Amino acid sequence: MKQLRILIILLAAAFGASGVLTSCIEDSISTSPSDQPAFSLEELDLGDLFTLGPSPTSRFTVYNRHDKGMLISSVRFVDDPDGYFRLNVDGVAGRDFSDIEIRAKDSIFVFVEATLPENGQDAPVEVTANIEFVVNGVASRIPVRANGQDVTRITGDYRIAASETLSATKPYQVMDSIVVDEGATLTIPAGARLYFHDSARMVVYGSLRVEGESGNHVTMTGDRSGFVAAQIPYEVMSGQWGGILFNPTSRANSISYASIRNSTYGLVLDNVPSADGQPALYLHNSVVRNAKEYLVSATNSDVTAIGCELADSGFGLLYLYGGNHTINRCTLANYYLFSAAMPALNLDHTGKGGEFDPDTEHPFLTADITNTIIYGNGKEISHWYFTGPEQTGVDNDIVGCQVFFRRCLFKPAGTDDDNYLNCLWDSDPEWNVDRNEYIFDYRPSPESPAATGADAALDPVPSAVACDLLGVPRPYGGAVGAYEPHTPDPAE
Repeated sequence: MKQLRILIILLAAAFGASGVLTSCIEDSISTSPSDQPAFSLEELDLGDLFTLGPSPTSRFTVYNRHDKGMLISSVRFVDDPDGYFRLNVDGVAGRDFSDIEIRAKDSIFVFVEATLPENGQDAPVEVTANIEFVVNGVASRIPVRANGQDVTRITGDYRIAASETLSATKPYQVMDSIVVDEGATLTIPAGARLYFHDSARMVVYGSLRVEGESGNHVTMTGDRSGFVAAQIPYEVMSGQWGGILFNPTSRANSISYASIRNSTYGLVLDNVPSADGQPALYLHNSVVRNAKEYLVSATNSDVTAIGCELADSGFGLLYLYGGNHTINRCTLANYYLFSAAMPALNLDHTGKGGEFDPDTEHPFLTADITNTIIYGNGKEISHWYFTGPEQTGVDNDIVGCQVFFRRCLFKPAGTDDDNYLNCLWDSDPEWNVDRNEYIFDYRPSPESPAATGADAALDPVPSAVACDLLGVPRPYGGAVGAYEPHTPDPAE
């Protein structure tokens, strides 16, 4: 009997403890008008959105910071009679919500999307609405705004069969591909903006002329905006679209003052010959950044790059197989986010003695690289060379090859020789890079050895480097790399 009494006492204590826990979990609901929710933001800005297309999903948090539960009697959009905006409250989609409970010291997420109508304007048109929350008879509002941008959508294989010039008045959204036929020329004027959908690309059998201007660049990038997750912006994501392919029938391509970003394979040149003294690709004062593979891959195709930022890629910045290349006043920087940084400059099919490969009859690679920064997390140069019939090797020894680095800045310590002339060894450009904060500012500081380190006598086209990539005039000599020095603003 004594054991039975002990068991009864223990069971009663257990049930009593359960009741205490239950009463702790169950919150009473506040009815006081002074108990109101708090929000993680005061206003939600969805940014510029292409009309007729769904926006990225944005979210914010609604907090109950009180000691009692909170009942939101109503959540809805007001001032949105046409239903341009959409809500998802605590995991449930809809337009009007009632009796949403938030327990004491807890919170819920609210997700917002929009599909805006065409507005018939070239410039973005602002559309606004308010999300209203009613708690204990008191209404709170979160303003929501978005800028609707009309676009010209290109679907299917859009073929350029003759010379054509795109418009700069409103953006293009390329859903599939732009194909420039053999013999045709596509001109992209200053201020034009091309946004490429997933896997979309440009294929050039004829000629491409990108004619941006200082302060009015041409933009070519992916069509996603907003954030991938949390605070990771799409702007740092590579592989959002294919890239630009130049085929063997292509001729005399030029790209000036352009920003080409976030592609898979960047710019690919496949056995594109030079013509009338012009290289396969002339790249001037442009940014090619953040490719999943190479930024520029050229096979037996001459490339001239002057005043360019070539930065951040998964396979390496440049892969040059054969061809005759001029790289002047460029910044080659690799701090790629999503894999270990590969060698910045990959040189293939160079010869140690002789001019032509006896097997392929293609000339060996030649390159003159001047007043250029080659820097980053990975190795600077990977060099494949031809040593004899059916023999290749790889090392960093370019002695005997027609590859020259003149007044270039490198991270490692080194010494000049017949191929490295008057270089800045063991030097730091002192630019503003913080991968954790997604800051990639490749302008050198005024204290950097790059700031006044250039040799103007090495510039093959002095007029092409009169201003840097951002339009800052260069003094005689000036900075090594694509940019003149910059003092960061504490607010940046």
